[in-house]
Amino acid sequence: MTDRPKKVTTARVLRTERPTPHLIRLVLGGEELVGLPVGEHTDHYVKLVLAPPGVTYPEPVDLAAIKRDLPAEQWPRLRAYTLRSWDPAAGELTIDIVYHGEVGLGGPWAARLRPGDPVRFVGPGGAYAPSPDADWHLLVGDESALPAIAAALERLPAGALAKVFVEVADAADEQPLTSPGAVELSWLHRGDRPVGEALVAAVRALDFPPGDVHAFVHGEATFVRELRRLLRVEHRVPRERLSISGYWRRGMDDEGWRSTKPDWNRQVEQDEAPAVA
Repeated sequence: MTDRPKKVTTARVLRTERPTPHLIRLVLGGEELVGLPVGEHTDHYVKLVLAPPGVTYPEPVDLAAIKRDLPAEQWPRLRAYTLRSWDPAAGELTIDIVYHGEVGLGGPWAARLRPGDPVRFVGPGGAYAPSPDADWHLLVGDESALPAIAAALERLPAGALAKVFVEVADAADEQPLTSPGAVELSWLHRGDRPVGEALVAAVRALDFPPGDVHAFVHGEATFVRELRRLLRVEHRVPRERLSISGYWRRGMDDEGWRSTKPDWNRQVEQDEAPAVA
């Protein structure tokens, strides 16, 4: 996964949209977006720079200077979001943010934005795009992975087979997805079940087509771990044919998850040991 240096880019809100009840779509523009290096990957992401309430920073915003000169309680919090799309001709960058009312940090912040408001971010980074030489594709995720899945579907080669499983709260959170590929899309409605439970069951029940699969599995860390072991150990999918990671973890904020993710990754590597023994 690649990241640009931690230069802060400032964009402006052009408009906000509500495609589904639990989604806020930010459409951003501004001169600083010119030449944004987006396009190689379909999981490009940025880290939004969110200042604490009442705190403003000197322009241009310098994260290193902020940490050097200000007390920790005034430092910004960074939240990673996958880009839904980038239109270089129009100069429009689109970011989808999951919204559950006043829960969390990113959703309530996005709900308060109005046209003209500044939005600052670091990045973009990214690592995945669907391989044009794969025999078929597997894409699995919850709402947090939906922007990357949507972007990947748009990039599939014409006629490429893709098995796609997306878990959302209910039917109201489904949205139109387009692709030149031969896509078999399953919307799974979570209801009262834990996040990812339906995804694990669906992939376990899948009759895997023959040939080389290129897989993208992202979302809540618990189900991602289960599916990673399923793909690596039971289906013997090589690491280089997997893009798989926990975007978030239940019961943790982003800072807490980032601090524990290295240990989580080490444990996942141990889970995979039978696949390489």
